[in-house]
Amino acid sequence: MPKTTMPKISLLLVDDHEIVRSGLRMLLENEEDIVIAGECSTGGEAIQATLQLQPDIILMDITLPDLSGIEATRQIQKAGSASKIIALTIHEDEQFFFEMLQAGASGYVPKRAAPEDLLNAIHIVQQGEVYIYPHLAKLLVNDYLNRANEEPANREVINELTAREQEILVALAGGESADEIAEKLFISKHTVARHRENLMQKLGLHNRSELVKYAIRKGLINP
Repeated sequence: MPKTTMPKISLLLVDDHEIVRSGLRMLLENEEDIVIAGECSTGGEAIQATLQLQPDIILMDITLPDLSGIEATRQIQKAGSASKIIALTIHEDEQFFFEMLQAGASGYVPKRAAPEDLLNAIHIVQQGEVYIYPHLAKLLVNDYLNRANEEPANREVINELTAREQEILVALAGGESADEIAEKLFISKHTVARHRENLMQKLGLHNRSELVKYAIRKGLINP
């Protein structure tokens, strides 16, 4: 019987440094089950190339000259693309981590990771799973455990939010702008801002990154 050829994983490389893309190409082209579908140096190019090439996986840098990798990821997801996105970045702080996951990324790998870690991430994400680099996964677990040990009154403060505040909390954590929320809920931007200020104060949060993490922990949104 003829040997069955397994379909290859097509990749789109997105990084504004040519030397980084060259190194990735050299690494990945040696893999029998991987093919490089294209390369981009900006977020705008990444969106166009994704819609045109429909790669299986996009290796997305976060710091790009025009759109951030976070915004490019968000727009690719909104466009309905089936391509899965892995953040490949120098950023390892929680803010970028949570924002990238919420934008729709299926994996997060720092550029200091070993080649085998990146290859592992590619194959795991291709199978429909989520890959988070172990160091960042530990931060996520520690953050969850710290929250779990809070006083019960603090844990249940979400119950003090009005129905409208909870609605806006989910919308903000989902990346929607004040204009989008106002239009969707038929209220003014001023009312959205007032609700946002109230819920931030009630929850003891200070920025959207903290809000996203809170919403994920409470199961209000699915990263």
